[in-house]
Amino acid sequence: MEMSSEGHKALLSHDRARYLWRSVLVVCGLCSLVFAPLSVAAALPPPPGNMEAVADAQLFLGLVVNQLDTGRVVAVNQRAGRMFLPAATLRDVGMKLPAGTSEEVALDNLPGLHSDYDSQGQRLLVDVPPAWLPDQFIGNRNNYPRTQAMTSFGALLNYDAYLNDTDDSGTYLAVWNEVRLFDTWGTLSNTGQYRSTIGSQVEGSTLNNGYRRYDTTWRFSDDERLLTYEAGDVISGALPWSSSVRLGGVQLSRDFAVRPDLVTYPLPQFAGEAAVPSSVDLFINGYKSSSADLQPGPYTLTNIPFINGAGEAVVVTTDALGRQVSTTVPFYVTSTLLQKGLSDFSVAAGNLRRDYTVKDFGYGPGVASGSFRYGLSDTFTLESHAEASNSLTLGGLGGNLRLGNFGVLNTAISQSQFEGEKGQQLSLGYQYSSQRYSLSYQRVQRRDQYADLTLVDTPYASLSKRSEQVTLSLNLDSYGSIGAGYFDVQAADDSRTRLLNLTWSKQLWHNTSFYLSANREIGDSNWAMQAQLVIPFDMYGSLSLSNERSQAGENRQRVNYSRAVPTDGGVGYNLGYAHGDGPAYRQADLTWRLQSVQLQAGVYGSSNAQTRWADASGSLVWMDKQVFAANRVNDAFVVVSTDGFAGVPVLYENQKVGETDRNGHLLVPWSSAYYRAKYEIDPLNLPSNVQTPQVEQRVAVRRGSGYVLEFPVRRVIAASITLVDAQHQDLPLGSLVQHEQSGAQAVVGWDGLVYLEGLAAHNTLRVTVGEGHTCQATFDLDIQQEQVPLIGPLVCQ
Repeated sequence: MEMSSEGHKALLSHDRARYLWRSVLVVCGLCSLVFAPLSVAAALPPPPGNMEAVADAQLFLGLVVNQLDTGRVVAVNQRAGRMFLPAATLRDVGMKLPAGTSEEVALDNLPGLHSDYDSQGQRLLVDVPPAWLPDQFIGNRNNYPRTQAMTSFGALLNYDAYLNDTDDSGTYLAVWNEVRLFDTWGTLSNTGQYRSTIGSQVEGSTLNNGYRRYDTTWRFSDDERLLTYEAGDVISGALPWSSSVRLGGVQLSRDFAVRPDLVTYPLPQFAGEAAVPSSVDLFINGYKSSSADLQPGPYTLTNIPFINGAGEAVVVTTDALGRQVSTTVPFYVTSTLLQKGLSDFSVAAGNLRRDYTVKDFGYGPGVASGSFRYGLSDTFTLESHAEASNSLTLGGLGGNLRLGNFGVLNTAISQSQFEGEKGQQLSLGYQYSSQRYSLSYQRVQRRDQYADLTLVDTPYASLSKRSEQVTLSLNLDSYGSIGAGYFDVQAADDSRTRLLNLTWSKQLWHNTSFYLSANREIGDSNWAMQAQLVIPFDMYGSLSLSNERSQAGENRQRVNYSRAVPTDGGVGYNLGYAHGDGPAYRQADLTWRLQSVQLQAGVYGSSNAQTRWADASGSLVWMDKQVFAANRVNDAFVVVSTDGFAGVPVLYENQKVGETDRNGHLLVPWSSAYYRAKYEIDPLNLPSNVQTPQVEQRVAVRRGSGYVLEFPVRRVIAASITLVDAQHQDLPLGSLVQHEQSGAQAVVGWDGLVYLEGLAAHNTLRVTVGEGHTCQATFDLDIQQEQVPLIGPLVCQ
């Protein structure tokens, strides 16, 4: 049945109405949910968050503390939306938790700790106060790593021969010498002088002719215990307020010189805190000293340069965002103090030396002397001293105190009893030093019959009653620098000497300098003055012009031109002329320094009397069965050995000092004791068949001794050999070659080439080719040749 158009329209209207009604019901339902009462909304569960997606779980998260990734993955327990972490885990990363913290820490319940959970990065972000984090010390004061000091058996002779010929005093020859014998047991040395009058005898000129012994001493230094043992002729240790004496006996002393890696005086430390990873820059007196990276937490800067006096440090920290914090800290450093806990001492006992340089063996009464210093703190060092003999007892106590940033105060008091008479000594001083000026004051007051060991064997000598000195220096920048000194001494007979000294110096153009000084004895109206102008000419020497005025009013003008001897040897000279009140004065001398000796000659005086002189000085060293001639060896030295290879260049501290001789040796006479010096050899000019497995070494040498430093250099008898088969075809790549004389094995390379070492004059090679097939080749070799030869092609039969 067909529906009419009106019916069809009615049906569509009915469907549309039903659809609209259903839409209204849905919208009204949603509206009812939105505007439902609060009691209904409260009953619904909240949406899950990042930290509460799982109510109870164990998470393994990367730990980040104060924006620094610790590199650790830690187990975090999540219970009821809260996160817990074992306290031991936080302590393992160096965190210092408050006292009473439980074994398991609720991260949202610990005051001072804030945490966040990074769900995307699977990280636990923790922020704590910087004081909770581990302390960090930036810098290493051991700028010179410790190196065990070495020595080898050997002997040394230092000599200085001086010839003097004077118009009115005759001619004499004086030869000073020092003989040393050294090994691991220490150094035995003897010094003395031989003097002889030449030609016509002048009255009194033969008084000291002959040989005179000065000192004979055995010395051993233990760099493990920082001790030096001495026996023989020694000089007793002393403090600034006591005196040294010459003894024939023994001495034990602390010796910090054997460990240059140690810093004995307290250096400043600068401390702070970094909340996040940062960098720190240290500026000392306006100059950048160091830079370092900081982790979060407290830090202490210990990389302070070795400085003295007053200064100013600026510590600048910069975080990852470029924010800077600058802190200025003044400081004062003095080397007269000892670090807290360090001690220094010297103990000597023996017989006083008599008639030194006049008699070979002159000794007096037995005496003993001891000094001791101890760092009670970084600001106070305690000092004590004692002396004793049959007629003398002496004891004293003193100390050095740093007055913050205002200098150092030193004081000491001593009591003595000499031949029944008592006496006291009081010492008081103050020192301050800075970039701008420095001030020093020292006063020693003695009363009654104070005496020390210097008077025990000299009955006619006496100590002054009082001495006082004040020195001041001031830096005026572009106006130069000035200095002033006042010295006041009251002798035992109450006579008094007072001196005043004034100086001014200034740098002028092109390193030219001007110097002015004035001296006056107070009580005398006359001044002694000197003005000097020094003009350098680089490598060509320097010119000095001066004018002098004595206290007697005499004037004198001087001109001097000199050129120093180059450090690597050569010629130097000195020319001088002076005129004014009195006869004219002339002088001229020449110095020629060779690698083996230094020669000098000259003349000086006036037209009325002239002195001519000549001098030769140097050393003879016996080590490693060879004698070496060199300039004066004052301290330690090294003999470089290259296993008999001649002409090998040797470098000391990156500077070439020479080449090995025909025996493969070179003496380096300039090494400082206990200094970790660098020695190198240059193998570039050695033959290609010579191997040098080691071309650089660092070594420290004991005081007064030498060491044979060996660089392994060996000749390798080797050859490159081309092997072919019976058809003159190259042997297959990878064939195994065995040298029958040495047992060495090698593999055939491209083009049938094989390289072998350890060859002999006659050689046999056995080659394995393919699967068990072997062949043999023989050849002769000149083992004296200096190159690696190419042999072949050899037919392997």
